[in-house]
Amino acid sequence: MKYLFLICFMNLLPQYSGKSLRRGGNYLKTFEDIKNEIAGYTDIAKAIIDLAVYGKAQNRSYERLALFVDTIGPRLSGSKNLDAAIKYMFNALQEDGLENVHLEPVKVPHWERGEEFAMMREPRNHSIAILGLGNSVATPPEGITAEVIVVASFDELHKRAQEAKGKIVVYNEPFISYGETVRYRTQGAVEAAKVGAVASLIRSIASFSIHSPHTGGQNYQPDVPQIPTACISVEDAEMMSRMSFRGTKIVVHLKMGAKTYPDSPSFNTVAEIVGHKYPEQV
Repeated sequence: MKYLFLICFMNLLPQYSGKSLRRGGNYLKTFEDIKNEIAGYTDIAKAIIDLAVYGKAQNRSYERLALFVDTIGPRLSGSKNLDAAIKYMFNALQEDGLENVHLEPVKVPHWERGEEFAMMREPRNHSIAILGLGNSVATPPEGITAEVIVVASFDELHKRAQEAKGKIVVYNEPFISYGETVRYRTQGAVEAAKVGAVASLIRSIASFSIHSPHTGGQNYQPDVPQIPTACISVEDAEMMSRMSFRGTKIVVHLKMGAKTYPDSPSFNTVAEIVGHKYPEQV
């Protein structure tokens, strides 16, 4: 991380070349001095890069990641898989020789997705790939069967608020960027509930898809009814949008068994690489 900061800092140096820094009235090194000092790490940086790209560490990060995800799998907060992941990483950090490896007790949210599925009933039977969004409530045990309204934005939803009552809102929002488009995932259920919808399905926040839902967390508001919410694939969202544009009635059956439990005990996993020059500093 230190080297990344230094590289970014070097890019700012030319515009300040030859000028001095002041702190407490004392002159420090000029920027040119600092630039030259940073340049002295060139060989070290190159050695690290060569080790990772061409040397003994070639592909090591990928192989370790593959072993980790293949062995542990999904690590939802409060799950047994998370416990296994913490033990795995604790042992790995110790074996790698890092210093001050330890665990810090902490409480974490515990939500489980449970069994879930969605099926289009009209205009034809079609299995819809879904993944419940984090912290979603469940449907009733028998599920929800309702007509669908497809919208491309919150603005469109609000303009068609009367149409959305009692329906399942499907968001087919265009992907602009993750940072901008992700609000449909985090706020989609709340906005749908405000206009009386019974559930919401959000087009996965992704720039491309291979019929693969992309899930994540979402937030409820205290003064707004909580409705079930899940993500669907880009392909299914686009298909229902085309159907809706033609005026075709769409009916979907949604069933989600999500549960929220009391916070579970867990751990932060901490390790250090202690510096040789200033070992007392973090």
